[in-house]
Amino acid sequence: MSERRRGRRVLVLNGPNLGRLGSREPDIYGATSYKGLVESCRELGEELGFDVEVRETNDEGEMIRWLHEAADGSLPVVLNPGAFTHYSYGMRDAAAQRTAPLVEVHISNPYTREEFRHTSVVAAVATGTIAGFGIGSYRLALRALAEELDA
Repeated sequence: MSERRRGRRVLVLNGPNLGRLGSREPDIYGATSYKGLVESCRELGEELGFDVEVRETNDEGEMIRWLHEAADGSLPVVLNPGAFTHYSYGMRDAAAQRTAPLVEVHISNPYTREEFRHTSVVAAVATGTIAGFGIGSYRLALRALAEELDA
């Protein structure tokens, strides 16, 4: 493990309705609960040398404040904006201020769903986007962060 990663704080930020994982449309979002997502991210984070902090909000202003915190602290971010993905220019502008890698994630593949989900206002300011791998999207994003920070 790289010394650049050892104990490095990483924020995993989740937007609207992600706290309802496991009960919300399991045919789309899977059966893993939000608690299971948190545990999975923390466990892999520890293996990768990260101190992972997982948060969820239904409030756009709170998400923007968290992105400001990440920018001010040069904290890497895994961001699942949820519905904010498609319309929150305030969140997009906060993400654009990033000072460390930011990986956008989605549990489902937005391009196989309703037309309005095909647009992400965040993608253009993210380091990269990972979508369609269920909860595994988060694991792939954490691994991508590790590689990006080692580069």
